[in-house]
Amino acid sequence: MKKFLLILVLVLGMGVGNSICPVWGAGTGNGIKVCTLAKTSFSWDGSKLPNYPTGQPQITILKISIQPGVKLCWHKHPVINAGVLLKGSLTVITEDHHVLHLKAGDPIVEVVNKWHYGLNEGTTPAEIIVFYAGVKNMPITIKK
Repeated sequence: MKKFLLILVLVLGMGVGNSICPVWGAGTGNGIKVCTLAKTSFSWDGSKLPNYPTGQPQITILKISIQPGVKLCWHKHPVINAGVLLKGSLTVITEDHHVLHLKAGDPIVEVVNKWHYGLNEGTTPAEIIVFYAGVKNMPITIKK
């Protein structure tokens, strides 16, 4: 799982860098920057993340595009997942009324086993890459 998290940080850092990121091998001129976008044991609403499920690990990576004005249906994720909003803006609302506003470049460590939905209140499409750390034959999303 540590290897997955390292890959997640590296992939999320591609194209979403900023000037405060440390440079690997500073002084060597290799030009590699690694930015930690998220490192936590808690989801965005402050809930502690659950243990990883047991079984054969299965990583799923989705690129999700949400058009302006579109509201996703209520759903929940039984597995830990995290992502980064590449374009646009996105609002996430939980059943207990926690609200998160994301803009392009923002990371998210999603809520696990909590009903929520996303909404694109912007004027341009929202595009997000999400990594799911699940197990084989286990759904990553359950719709209400």
